[in-house]
Amino acid sequence: MQVLAKQTLRRLRAGGGTLLLVMILPGAAGAQDTRVDAPIPHAIGQSVSASFEGWYPNPDGTRSLVFGYFNRNYDEHLDLPIGPDNRFEPGPADRGQPTYFHPRRQTGVFAVVVPADFGNQRLTWSLTAHGQTIAIPGHVRLEWEITALEEITSGNTPPVLRFGGPDAAPGQGPLGVRSALTAAVSTPVEVTVWAADDGVRKSRAAQRPARFGLVWSKYGGPGDVTFSNATPAVDETGKATTTATFSEPGEYVLRVLAWDDSGGQSAIMAGGFFCCWTNGYVTVQVD
Repeated sequence: MQVLAKQTLRRLRAGGGTLLLVMILPGAAGAQDTRVDAPIPHAIGQSVSASFEGWYPNPDGTRSLVFGYFNRNYDEHLDLPIGPDNRFEPGPADRGQPTYFHPRRQTGVFAVVVPADFGNQRLTWSLTAHGQTIAIPGHVRLEWEITALEEITSGNTPPVLRFGGPDAAPGQGPLGVRSALTAAVSTPVEVTVWAADDGVRKSRAAQRPARFGLVWSKYGGPGDVTFSNATPAVDETGKATTTATFSEPGEYVLRVLAWDDSGGQSAIMAGGFFCCWTNGYVTVQVD
């Protein structure tokens, strides 16, 4: 083959022609296909891993470490009580993390406050599901600082949430605000939140009205939770009400996500955006 190529090259040079030489290597036609199939989606039986989203400074000098998670199952909701399968290290195992894990990626679900002198320490969240343990550290490295309380490009800020009335103490951002209720098994209990937003729109969406919404979900607890409306509308006074019904007695935690023009849960933190949403948590003692 090499001799034939040299002879052809000499003939073309002698005649002033242009050479287009296609080399076919021995065995190339029968080479092995090296493409790798994409992972097969699994409805159940897969692991869940923590996700460290970044940190942001608080006015008092402390820092907030923001965490989410990725439940690799497409259908399976996982219950992982605080303990060996759901813990923080070092220090208290319970840092306010969820114990009920919805399928797929859930971003900015909660934040943990660490002192101003946290330095180069790490706070690691470890989750074990279906026999697989995955541990993810949180830290305050400079390159992991996020702007969770204001979107730099637009000046947008997270919605403001209040429990207990329009004049109650507000919460804003991943740390959010907390409240408590009591309820009885199988009896709907009213859950009310007051919400407001600055109405700032992303620059590329200047021609449409600003978006703003709420989403309720189970955050932890021993039984099922049913909402009459998981996405209640906010009325002209800022009030939004739904009901929650609990299947078993025990302590539950509900989460309400308030999102604005930055997008809902599926869009939060996509494409490098780390703002603007607010978390609200309601602890419910069910008798």
